[in-house]
Amino acid sequence: MFEDLVSTEKFSNGFSLILSVILALSTFFTILLVTLPSQYDPYQDKPQKLIDEEGKEIKVKTKDGKEPLRWRQGRTVQVVVLGDIGRSPRMQYHALSIAKHGGRVFLIGYQESELHPDIVSNPLIKIIPLVPAPGFLRSSSKLLFPILAPLKAIWQARSLYRALGYRSEPARWMLVQNPPSIPTLAIASLMCFLRNTDLIIDWHNFGYSILALKLGANHPLVKISALYERIFAKTAAHHITVTHAMARVLKDDYGVPAQALHDRPASIFRPISPLERTQFLTRLPETAQYAQDLSHPSSKSSSKNTPWKLIVSPTSWTADEDFSLLLDALVSYSAAATSRTHLPNILAIITGKGPLKSHYLAKVKELNQQKKLLNVIVATAWLTPQDYALLLASADLGVSLHTSSSGVDLPMKVVDMFGAGLPVVGWGKFEAWPELVKEDVNGKGFESSEQLSEQLIRLFGKDDGEGGGLLGELKKGALEESGFRWDDEWDRVGGRLFKFIHV
Repeated sequence: MFEDLVSTEKFSNGFSLILSVILALSTFFTILLVTLPSQYDPYQDKPQKLIDEEGKEIKVKTKDGKEPLRWRQGRTVQVVVLGDIGRSPRMQYHALSIAKHGGRVFLIGYQESELHPDIVSNPLIKIIPLVPAPGFLRSSSKLLFPILAPLKAIWQARSLYRALGYRSEPARWMLVQNPPSIPTLAIASLMCFLRNTDLIIDWHNFGYSILALKLGANHPLVKISALYERIFAKTAAHHITVTHAMARVLKDDYGVPAQALHDRPASIFRPISPLERTQFLTRLPETAQYAQDLSHPSSKSSSKNTPWKLIVSPTSWTADEDFSLLLDALVSYSAAATSRTHLPNILAIITGKGPLKSHYLAKVKELNQQKKLLNVIVATAWLTPQDYALLLASADLGVSLHTSSSGVDLPMKVVDMFGAGLPVVGWGKFEAWPELVKEDVNGKGFESSEQLSEQLIRLFGKDDGEGGGLLGELKKGALEESGFRWDDEWDRVGGRLFKFIHV
């Protein structure tokens, strides 16, 4: 009898435990289902008013001048970049193009630097800022990277999940910049599954190739990153690339079809008149004291008769943009200009922010102390988008140091330079370079600091100051290139992909 009671009590306790577990799991899944983000429902795709944060209707004119514009979920796109939106011009241009066609945009990323003014003023575009990771997780230490990188990825995954699922409305499409791929592609794929959204990946490069610059091509994390990128590429409905070469790699190696959508400059980048150039150079702090020499190189009122040239090199101060190439070339040019008095002095303006900036500025200071830059002045600047565009249009030559970790991506900065009518010299030792620059027509490629120095001597030494010589020919080519614009390229690919334009 006692044994029967014990057995009954054990059964009762076991049953109670099982019941508790079932109840707990049921409660968990109920909460999970209730708190899951809302889905895009194509059957509820009805015209809706555009409402601001205060609950008031925003009236936007349609293309034919009528108002108010009504938007549909089927014309809503989440544009995602796990980086600074202000330093992601291509994603900003995507947002503007979608809005121009009447689409609603949720632009998601870090809001650290100034945005394109049309982004800020457009009522169809809403910024969803991501919460940045704590400072200690953003260390650039190679030694600490295997420890800090996973922690940073977890932080970013949580922030991205909340932004995509709960801080922005259901969207028909999600357009994601890659790289960074970790954790962006995983979270984006999950959220698209949960919200019934189609994922589009805009491939700027391959994330694993950038990681290889830091850790080496054979590092286990690089191999894991490559596999991760290949797996999540399969989850996307469509793929866009910045070059035909990258589209080929995706097709051959990843087994996914892609369309090339070449970068083109926005309207802010344009050639300017000599008067606009003089006015800008006079007011910009970095060029003000040299404005007269840059604007009137033969002026007798100058402190010296030696002419000046202005070169601009936008850089992110990272490993895939080797600033030492330009620095070594300027040292060689300075030595040549000392003996060849016909060569002009150079004012080199370096724009941008990045982790290696202080390292290279220390090198510049050291070279000045050693008097190795006697005929060259190197200055840095961080400019508004408007002033950056004017600086490119005011320069004599643009320099691109982008070395391409994958060999199939292209630097957006060169596109902007062409938009401003600025000829370019750049690192050209990669497959996709000829897709952008036509040799001796609108620019030149170099493969070493010695070759860059020779190009500077040749271009500036034979320029007659009135647009002649090879530099003048490159200028003509760049001005012709400035006629190709983003809107036309985007409509051809993006407009059809997002169903705004029907063939």
